[in-house]
Amino acid sequence: MAKLAIEGEPMISEDVRHLALSPGLIWGYDFVDGRAAPVTDNDLSDAPTPGATFRWLHFNLADQRTVRWLDAMRPLPTSVAELLGSPDGTQRFVIEESVIGLVLHDLEFEFIEAEPRVGTVKIIIGPNLVITGRSHPLRSAEVIRKRLGAGAHVPDSAAALELIFAALVEVFRNVNTDLEADVQAVEDELLRDRPMTDARTFINMRSLMVRLHRLYGGTRGLLGRLDDEPGVSAAHLAAIAKFAGRLSNLDADLLAIQSQLRLLRDELDLQAAQQTNQNLYFLSVLTALLMPATLVTGIFGMNTGGLLWTSGKYGSLFATLLALGSAAGVYLILRLSGFIRR
Repeated sequence: MAKLAIEGEPMISEDVRHLALSPGLIWGYDFVDGRAAPVTDNDLSDAPTPGATFRWLHFNLADQRTVRWLDAMRPLPTSVAELLGSPDGTQRFVIEESVIGLVLHDLEFEFIEAEPRVGTVKIIIGPNLVITGRSHPLRSAEVIRKRLGAGAHVPDSAAALELIFAALVEVFRNVNTDLEADVQAVEDELLRDRPMTDARTFINMRSLMVRLHRLYGGTRGLLGRLDDEPGVSAAHLAAIAKFAGRLSNLDADLLAIQSQLRLLRDELDLQAAQQTNQNLYFLSVLTALLMPATLVTGIFGMNTGGLLWTSGKYGSLFATLLALGSAAGVYLILRLSGFIRR
C-alpha cells in the first residue's frame, strides 16, 4: 500500500511509482513442456520460468502503462514495436529480426447484446516471446484465455499462432452460425405464412454479412502476401496456410447464407406485392359497385325542380332500390365479364 507523503520524504512512494510503470497486462503465461504457467506484472522483470520455451503476454494497448513499459523494456525490434503501439487498425504485417508483427481484424466482445463490431488484434510472434494486444475487449482473446485455462498444449510460438488463428475461426464460425439461424427463422416464418421480419432486420443482416465478407477477404489477402516473405518459418507458414483455408470455407458458408437471405427477401417482396395487388383489386371492385349508387344518390340530392319521385310517398324507397339495383347490375356485368374471380 502506498504511504502518504510527509515532510522530508518523496511525494511519490515506490509502490505508486511501480504501479504507474507496470504494464497493462491482462494475462501472461510461461510455457513449460507446452503447459501454461501464469505470469504476473511482478514476474515481467524476471527471467522466464526455468525450462520455459517461450512467454506469452496479452496487453491492453489502451493503457498508457503498456506504452511506457514497452518503451522502457524495448523487448521488440523497432518496426515491430511501432506496429504494436500504432493506433492504425489497418490489417498489415512487418517482419524484422525473425519477429513477425501482424494486425488482424477481430470482433469486439459485447457486454450487452448488440450487433458485432469489428475490432483489431495485434500479434507479435518471436522465437521466445509472443505478445498479443488489443484496445477493446475482443472475442478471440476470451476464447484463447478459456482454452489456456482448460490446459491447451502449446509447445512453441508456432503452436501459439495456430491457437490464435483457431480462436479467430471459432469466433467467425459462431457469427456465421448465428446468421444462419436468423435466416432459417425468417424462412420458417415464411413457410408458416406469418412473415414478421421487417426491412430493417434484413438490412442489418445484409450489412453484417458484407462486413464479414470484406474481413475474410482482406485477411486472406494479407496472409497470402506472407508466403513471399523470407523471414517466416515453415511452421508459421503452415499455420498461416491452414488459417487461410479455414477463412475460405467460412467465406463460402457466408456467401451461401447471403444467397439464401436474398432468395427469402425476393419471396417476401413477392408476397408483399401480391398482398398489395389483392388490396387494390378489392378496392377497385368496391369502387365499381358503389359508383352507380353514388351517382343515383347524387342525382336525387340535387335541389332542382321536376325531380322524379319528389312528391311521391315512396320516393325515397324507389331511389334506394334504384341505387341498389344499379350496384347489382354492375356486379352482374363484372361477374359475366370475368373481372370478379370466384
